[in-house]
Amino acid sequence: MAGLTNGIPLPKLTKGANYDNWKVQMEALLGSQDNWDVVKTGYEEPANTEGYSNAQLNALKVARAKDKAALYLLYRAVDKSGFEKIANAKSSKVAWDILEKVNKGDERVKQVRLQTLRGELENMRMKESENVSEFITRVETVVNKLNQNG
Repeated sequence: MAGLTNGIPLPKLTKGANYDNWKVQMEALLGSQDNWDVVKTGYEEPANTEGYSNAQLNALKVARAKDKAALYLLYRAVDKSGFEKIANAKSSKVAWDILEKVNKGDERVKQVRLQTLRGELENMRMKESENVSEFITRVETVVNKLNQNG
């Protein structure tokens, strides 16, 4: 494990409660491992490698290893219920897409979430009991959620 994450503890997705933060952290971690590209674009095992050159076979081997390393990190970065959802995923992209759909919902749910966040931002006022820094933090939190959702 230390070889894959260089001793960096994995962010843990717990029942989707921290999905937005987990997603950002995992994208950074997978990117630092040079595996984000395979998660984002996907990897499919070719049905037949007959006729492949040695260079193509080596590239395939590297891509396969990246995908399996990313899939392993995803397995380790979710709680038991999350693991059950992605345990049968054959690639890291499939696992990632499952986690996103489970934790973010479909397009209609996303639109409702965005609309709610926009309304929250538009109606935001500074409370008498908070200082400017606290208000700015609240505004930044909503803006970050908007960016993560849309």
